[in-house]
Formats: sequence, structure tokens, C-alpha cells
Amino acid sequence: MLFTFLFLYRKHILYFDLGRRYKTISELMINEQIRDKEIRLIGSDGEQLGIMSAKDAMKLAREAELDLVKIAPTAKPPVCKIIDYGKYRYELARKEKEAKKKQKVMDIKEVRLSPNIDTNDLNTKVNQARKFLSKGDKVKVTLRFRGRELAHVNHTKGILDDFAGQLEDVAAIDKPAKFEGRSMIMFLSPKK
Repeated sequence: MLFTFLFLYRKHILYFDLGRRYKTISELMINEQIRDKEIRLIGSDGEQLGIMSAKDAMKLAREAELDLVKIAPTAKPPVCKIIDYGKYRYELARKEKEAKKKQKVMDIKEVRLSPNIDTNDLNTKVNQARKFLSKGDKVKVTLRFRGRELAHVNHTKGILDDFAGQLEDVAAIDKPAKFEGRSMIMFLSPKK
């Protein structure tokens, strides 16, 4: 049986297992984890301090009572910055949260039709799709065939054309009508 322990050490979240190994739960390397010979250092106020060894950079970070954080590990040499790691993580989390707020999730709503639909029923479905499009969602229009209705597929394509024609003031056709299995599918998206 394997036991693990989580705890906080100098702003690092570490976990230990029985084998006395530890692993940092963080994507950024900080302080003693930076083992590169040479790094490009940026000071706490943003000025470039040049290329130096990681040990010298650690000394500067300790003197300022801040952390040394590797912010660009793929650069040659890697770029490290002297900052307060806790504040840095907080700022990253806040920026990520703000980006999520501004992000618009577009849903796909489905409207199902049948080949022998009446005009009033079609108008009701058109109004329903119009509501979805006005909210900014995409609409998937499905014309489902059952039994012998599959023999008359050529006559029913006009239903989807009428549907798209009635919504052409608020919608654009993303994907034209296409036959998939026992149904014909068309995608509409709101006009901008």
C-alpha cells in the first residue's frame, strides 16, 4: 500500500510518497528547481540584468526576499524573473478567469422536421429556430425519414430550402443539406 502526503513548503505544493521522493505540483520551475548553467535574468522591476549562472540569480532573489521563477523555459538561454511567486500565480489565475468570462460558448440547438410536415408546423419550427439564432446559437436542422419515406428523398429537399429561405434575414447556411444515414442535416449560424 502506498501513502502520499501533501503540504506547502515555501510557496510550493509538494507531495511525498513512501519512497521519500517528492514532486512539485506546478508547471513553472522555481528557486532550487532551476538547474540550468546559464539563464537570462529579469529583475523585480522589469529591467534586464543579463545572462548569468542560476546560482548568482538565486543569490539576487534571496537578497530581494523574492522567488526566482523560470517564465520562458524553451528560450535559449531560459528566461527567469525575480518575482513574488504567490502574487504571480494569483495574477495568472485572475487573467485566466477574466478570459473565460469574455469567452462566448456557442451552443448547437436542434430542430427536427419530418418529410410530411404541414406549413403551419413548419412556421412554428422556423420561429423556434429564429429564437435560437437571436440568442447567438447555431441551429442544426434535421429532416428525419422513416420507413417508405426514404423512397421520396428527392421531393423533400425543398422543405430544408424553404426553412433556410424563411430564415435568410437572420441566418446564414454553415453547411448545406447533406444526407447522413436516415436523415438530412443542415447547419445554420446567426448572421453578424
